[in-house]
Amino acid sequence: MGLFGKMFEKKICSVCGGEIKLLGNRKLEDGNLCKECASKLSPFFSDRRRSTVSDIKAQLEYREKNKDAVAAFNATAVFGRDTKVIVDEANKKFMVTSARNYAEANPDVIDFKDVLGVNIEISEETTEETYEDKEGNTRSYRPPRYYYTYDFEVHINVRNPYFDTMTVKLNSSSVELNPDRAVAADRKPDPQKHMEYREYKAMANDIKRLLTNAREEVKAEREAANAFRAPVVCKCCGATTTPDINGCCEFCGGMAQ
Repeated sequence: MGLFGKMFEKKICSVCGGEIKLLGNRKLEDGNLCKECASKLSPFFSDRRRSTVSDIKAQLEYREKNKDAVAAFNATAVFGRDTKVIVDEANKKFMVTSARNYAEANPDVIDFKDVLGVNIEISEETTEETYEDKEGNTRSYRPPRYYYTYDFEVHINVRNPYFDTMTVKLNSSSVELNPDRAVAADRKPDPQKHMEYREYKAMANDIKRLLTNAREEVKAEREAANAFRAPVVCKCCGATTTPDINGCCEFCGGMAQ
């Protein structure tokens, strides 16, 4: 079969067994994935090409169970505008989504205890203002003039088998400083004096503070619960461990006794 024939060869999804439509194939390490199955994967998952059919099936099982967590989710706080960090403080969980219909989007529900760290990234882009001379050539002002734009992202590092970072972009469009009047390089504006910049920075700090404090509280509760538990040798992995409140090994997660 020639190259042209292979392009139009019928392909079957290795996960659901359905026929894959033209241009709808998503390659896996050892098979094919249809667009419909791919749409059910976590939006934070980015390692599809190196995943096996078995890996994808396991993730889809996890995603199906996640629907129950979404149904039980009770939002008590929301941070962000387009993409939001939504918190269920009573059940010590959160999710990240831009969807209005949670049941349909099925955003990953993460336990506070699985937050490993939160990093804030404020990126600055500098653009030079230029003008055209009488001959139509682009010229720089003397001294050069610039204006500045800023974007705000929060990177939440988590413990999850299918992704390790959830990135939240807080602003839908860049925050512009001096958009109507460029400034000389030696008179760069202080972004802290601009309300919109301060609002997004405060929002990012609120997310970091809440998730970091929540993780520490859960950790403290777990340590308090384990304070009077005697260490044992795990029957699963052989390590000396202090079992958690469910009797599970802190190293392998199996039943320690």
